[in-house]
Amino acid sequence: MTASNIRVRFAPSPTGGLHLGGVRTALFNYLFAKKNKGTFVLRIEDTDQGRFVPGAEQYIVDCLAWCGISPDEGPHKEGNYGPYRQSERKSSYREYAEMLIEKGFAYYAFDTPEELEKMRETFRSETNPSPQYDGKIRMKMNNSLTLSKERVDELLELGTPHVVRIKMPGATEIILRDMIRGEIAFNTDLVDDKVLLKADGMPTYHLAVVVDDHAMDITHAFRGEEWLPSAPVHLLLWDYLGWKNSMPEWAHFPLILKPDGQGKLSKRDGDRLGFPVFAMDWKDPKSDELTRGFKEMGFLPEAFINMLAMLGWNDGTGEEIFGLDQLVERFSIERIHKGGAKFDFEKAKWFNQEWIKRSETTRLLPLVKEILNKNGIHANDEVLERLIPMVKERCQLINDFIPQLSYFFKDPVEIDIEAVQSKWDQKKHSFFMDWIATLDAMESWEMANIESAFKEASALAGIKPGELQLPLRIMLVGAKFGPTVFDIAHQIGKQATTRRIENSLKLLAQ
Repeated sequence: MTASNIRVRFAPSPTGGLHLGGVRTALFNYLFAKKNKGTFVLRIEDTDQGRFVPGAEQYIVDCLAWCGISPDEGPHKEGNYGPYRQSERKSSYREYAEMLIEKGFAYYAFDTPEELEKMRETFRSETNPSPQYDGKIRMKMNNSLTLSKERVDELLELGTPHVVRIKMPGATEIILRDMIRGEIAFNTDLVDDKVLLKADGMPTYHLAVVVDDHAMDITHAFRGEEWLPSAPVHLLLWDYLGWKNSMPEWAHFPLILKPDGQGKLSKRDGDRLGFPVFAMDWKDPKSDELTRGFKEMGFLPEAFINMLAMLGWNDGTGEEIFGLDQLVERFSIERIHKGGAKFDFEKAKWFNQEWIKRSETTRLLPLVKEILNKNGIHANDEVLERLIPMVKERCQLINDFIPQLSYFFKDPVEIDIEAVQSKWDQKKHSFFMDWIATLDAMESWEMANIESAFKEASALAGIKPGELQLPLRIMLVGAKFGPTVFDIAHQIGKQATTRRIENSLKLLAQ
């Protein structure tokens, strides 16, 4: 196989927001494809019509585009292997299900929901609390293995609702060769007869993923480790359908775990702990519930994918900051960990802060301008080009630019007077009253002149400049943050500087 023949796929279901674990799966597929000059395919697995959510497919496409990992082929970028929605391939799945039945590898099951529930009750025991439709039970059920051929034909002719199940062989060991985990052995006695074709004629994931991977010439199948229990079914289907020699290579990625490491990270964890788990904002069309995403919370896509890549992978050098091109260059499946990776939101914000620091002003300006506009602050590009470099190192999220910049454009609504009062006295009050007059008389409003005048005035007053700079900062900003205080005074202008000092002195006099 040459590098150019490599084809991988990301195959999400359009059932809601795109979890960061799903994005990481897409990212690892993308990196592997690009590293090997292969093709990255998006396939929409929409066979579960009951869980289909309008708008979810476009949302998935938009998320991948924001991350910079857009597919080479997919529903919105047709290639030679379409259609790329499973619902549009429905007719082909029935053909393969029937083929499996003819070969004796699958069977029709006519059991009603009531009969299935009765089976679970009848065979439930302390040693088997959740009975499965498997080799021990199938011959006690209503299927084409227990019914006569005539009765089966009659039921099919009548259109009796039925599913198609795989017939798992007994007492067989199946070996999966995983690129991350090595050889994994499965005992077929522990695997139930999975449904391959549902009563509505749509395939389940088990049949569809094999048929579609074969039809699309997928060479490497990468997915989360939660699919490992289904692997023996899929390996058998590749064999039963006569495609074993063209079966893709497999890799199962480790789970992204809760911050405490106890189980898989879920949307509920994000809601409970106050951080996003979706790539972008997702609004459920049925409930109108809005779930926040990393994008809208103020993450750069560069930081988001960098953080995701480091959840379960490293290049062995100890480095942590990688752009997409660097990730492509250094990525290898063999460097992915077997164990789960704990999600740490503070670390995620650290990645974002590092990327904000490294980003050119031209990269940040449109993002900062947009959030300022949304908060009623309208600044021109020339002003923002001066201000962004002054504050960006203090911003973990793009949204942090709002408090870090707002005081440059309007007087602070709240002033932390308490931070000044404990060391405030009449001597300092007199200093600032006198300095207002000094500022009014200044002809050149340059930072160096402002700082020089401040230090001269403090020397005359017999007060150390350091004792006066914190009060000045709080007067101008409202709190204890921001760049050099004289830089702030220079940027906001003489009028705003004197006005804010006067307003603060009135509050201190109360």
